[in-house]
Amino acid sequence: MTATPATGRKPRPRASSGPLVIRRGRRRPERHSGPHSGRRVRRSATLTALTSIMLVYALLPLVWLLINASKTQEGLFASFGLWFDADFALFGNIADTFTYDGGIFTRWLLNTLLYVVVGAGGATLLATVAGYGLAKFDFPGKRAVFAVVIGAVAVPGTALAVPTFLMFSGLGLTNTPWAIIIPSLVSPFGLYLMWTFAADAVPDEILESARVDGAREFQAFLRIGLPLLAPGIVTVLLFTVVATWNNYFLPLIMLKDPDWYPLTLGLKSWNAQASTIGGEAIFNLVITGSLLTIVPLIAAFLLLQRYWQSGLAAGSVKE
Repeated sequence: MTATPATGRKPRPRASSGPLVIRRGRRRPERHSGPHSGRRVRRSATLTALTSIMLVYALLPLVWLLINASKTQEGLFASFGLWFDADFALFGNIADTFTYDGGIFTRWLLNTLLYVVVGAGGATLLATVAGYGLAKFDFPGKRAVFAVVIGAVAVPGTALAVPTFLMFSGLGLTNTPWAIIIPSLVSPFGLYLMWTFAADAVPDEILESARVDGAREFQAFLRIGLPLLAPGIVTVLLFTVVATWNNYFLPLIMLKDPDWYPLTLGLKSWNAQASTIGGEAIFNLVITGSLLTIVPLIAAFLLLQRYWQSGLAAGSVKE
């Protein structure tokens, strides 16, 4: 190869951006791009079909709810269930839902928000503090506490409803908001989740450095522990919010006054009106109220989805 007249040096070969593939005597760089670069993407028709079936199974009830919330009481029985009626009454049904029976639906909504904010929020706070303490401190009886927490997770809430009712009845707290809030503060699953999450998410070396610098335990928890525990806190919060928002059996046995009903129990009482003597059938309002009930949960999941996903994945990889 002859030298170039400009520099007198041999030209250097150009660096390729990928592996060289020889085709018909010519060497061309094969470029790869995308997250699956260098890997062959495997597709399965069976898995795709099963995923599609599960997607339809999950979305079909929501679609049915949205479509039938736009129908009048007569249109529910005079039209196909999976298509709209000629009379689109969604906004009218929403207005009637909030004004029916003196606006009791608004009271049920506020009650549910009270139970969620105080009950689910308090359960998340207690699970965070207790889980951090159990993960980062050693004390006598820690194994016994772990066994109790695991046992509490295995016991369904319905099995504890009757004993809880008898205890609260003896204390005179039935038919009060405390009968719903106090049991909601206890979340064994949330405690176990924060326990295991804090063990990996908060390194002991960072806490030791904070102690050496003169930080107290509570200061280290607020300034170091809480920011690192944020994904786990949001995950526990979502679980407790959903559990409290959909709670039905506990309010059913604890409450008699409709003014303290949550949305789940209130909509059930509306639905039962059609089977009572002289009762008014308001299935359109029940369906519309059910649609309004799930809107806050969907919004919460969409807004906190990225924190929820990172919280579930935390601790799954060991370095």
